Amino acid sequence: MVDKIASDSPESAPLLVVGSVAFDNVITPYGSQEGILGGAASYCSFAASYFAQPRMVGVIGNDFGEEYISRLRNRDIDLEGLQVDVSGPTFFWKGKYHENFNRRDTLDIQLNVFEKFRPDLPQNYLNSKFVLLGNIHPALQMHVLDQLEGSPFVVADTIDLWIEIERNALLELIKRVSLFVINDTEAEELTKESNIILAGQKLRELGPETVIIKKGEHGAILFHENGSFALPAYPVTELRDPTGAGDSFAGALIGRLASRNRTDFSAIKDAMVYGTCTASLTVEAFGCDRLESAGTKEIKQRVEELKSIISLD
Repeated sequence: MVDKIASDSPESAPLLVVGSVAFDNVITPYGSQEGILGGAASYCSFAASYFAQPRMVGVIGNDFGEEYISRLRNRDIDLEGLQVDVSGPTFFWKGKYHENFNRRDTLDIQLNVFEKFRPDLPQNYLNSKFVLLGNIHPALQMHVLDQLEGSPFVVADTIDLWIEIERNALLELIKRVSLFVINDTEAEELTKESNIILAGQKLRELGPETVIIKKGEHGAILFHENGSFALPAYPVTELRDPTGAGDSFAGALIGRLASRNRTDFSAIKDAMVYGTCTASLTVEAFGCDRLESAGTKEIKQRVEELKSIISLD
């Protein structure tokens, strides 16, 4: 039985996670590792699995061994939607972080089987009530939404690449999103607004009811019709590899919402706290290792610590 953080709802709502699965080679000021399990779908699903059972959709190649499948299954991640393409290797990324971790260089990227990826959903995934769209091409994100039944709560992430080369497609996608997650640099690029408060307001005008702008080690800001909420980051003292921190935040955020089956302003603020604390674990080791091995006790302890930091009592 996989340990999960208890919620105030008797049953979690069905949760879908769509994104990339990758092998990463990462270089940081603290060392390097090769062949790390990565990709948005991996980080998001591991993080979400502490709250609900994520249905994971992605594609893997002929080099994705059974040990990696087992790692995902051991966290109770539903892999029916994980496609296997034996025609080539899994998506590969190599990157190097600089001294302050605020800048990284992509040294190599090989799409491999991910280049032909089309996220066709299994029949029993179509009723998903919570959906997390990792930062894949906006057209693929739209394809996922076109298959779903009803009106799910959709969280979408993006990257600067799509803002630069697929701006119109991204703007169409945003109109169909419930909660849009973006970092401060991308928010400025998309809205042409350097003031983060004005950028958040402009993003909401594009369609989503809720926007979260991530500010790295400075936390995140929530923009909602009922108000705004600024949350500091959990104070990490052992930063080793920031890869996947944003995906871990989004995965834990939607996992917490799905576990409570709530999407109101208060619930989103609560989920941001869990997302921030879960992401703080990710950055303390290379790849998914720390996120994968952490227990619910450690996440809950960090949540209590962060709540005490932001409390005015």
